[in-house]
Amino acid sequence: MKLPSLQIGNLKAKIPLIQGGMSIRVSTSALAVPVADCGGIGVIGGSGILAEELKEDVLRAKAATDGIIGVNIMYAVKNFYELVIGSIESGVDLIITGAGFSRDIFKIGKKYNVPIAMIVSSPTLARLAEKLGAAAIIVEAKEAGGHLGTDKPLRTIFPPIREVVKKTPLIAAGGITNGYEMAELMDEYGADGIQIASRFVLSEECPVADEFKQAYLDAKKDDIVLTSSPVGLPGRALNSPFVRALAKGEDVKAETCKLKCLKKCDYHYCINDRLNAAKSGNVDEGLFFSGENTYKMKSILPVAEIFKQFITQAESVYKETRGFSPPAE
Repeated sequence: MKLPSLQIGNLKAKIPLIQGGMSIRVSTSALAVPVADCGGIGVIGGSGILAEELKEDVLRAKAATDGIIGVNIMYAVKNFYELVIGSIESGVDLIITGAGFSRDIFKIGKKYNVPIAMIVSSPTLARLAEKLGAAAIIVEAKEAGGHLGTDKPLRTIFPPIREVVKKTPLIAAGGITNGYEMAELMDEYGADGIQIASRFVLSEECPVADEFKQAYLDAKKDDIVLTSSPVGLPGRALNSPFVRALAKGEDVKAETCKLKCLKKCDYHYCINDRLNAAKSGNVDEGLFFSGENTYKMKSILPVAEIFKQFITQAESVYKETRGFSPPAE
């Protein structure tokens, strides 16, 4: 059966698939544009960079596609509101946020008529996000890469959140690697769509260094671990030399903090430096955020081929969605 479209506010994605916004500079317009062209929602990672850089990348994306372009901005970053307003001024279609909870973001979204999607990991925050006016809610579980808000798996936390979210599209995120899982989450769990990130690192269009992609390809199940982050949340990453040094208690602190990018930071290392090192392919010094199931992915494909595989697999088993349906016009 054909997959339904995904309605978020005034936006309609032909394919109910959001590409996760990975920072720093992992998901840029170079990745978001082909995702949007395929009918999904392409997302630029907006954390850990200057507002002007984000504005330029959103403008670049909007000029290159008629599809939906979003940004993902962590509430934990110090220039959160500057990044949000800059994205809006550049014509972004959707703002996704997490790693903290902002009430004011919903007022900003309403003022500028830009839908806000909130990343949550609990029924309490999901209910609050819906009450405050979230246009979509993304349920992110322990299987996700990067910063985590829960230690529970997706199929455990999704049902109780689906129970309390009655009128808002609900997106499943964390550890999804193929279209069969996409159909399962939509059919059996009532998801209105999915968000995937790590699979798109292994796309031809993702602008990270070849060494980053090779680290993903080489990863085995035991190579994907939890580590600490200056953000104050645990993070899921590859067990790189840097992560191993961190686990041993070695001194990995930066000599200076150049950007002071976080609202609250314990400074035990500079996450901006480490993520940029990974993006550049520095295997020894980099922090390679990774989803729990990255080890299952063994090929680098064009974005269009990734979409084709997901859609073909999902539609071969998909029956009907139990999730949110927008009211008839």
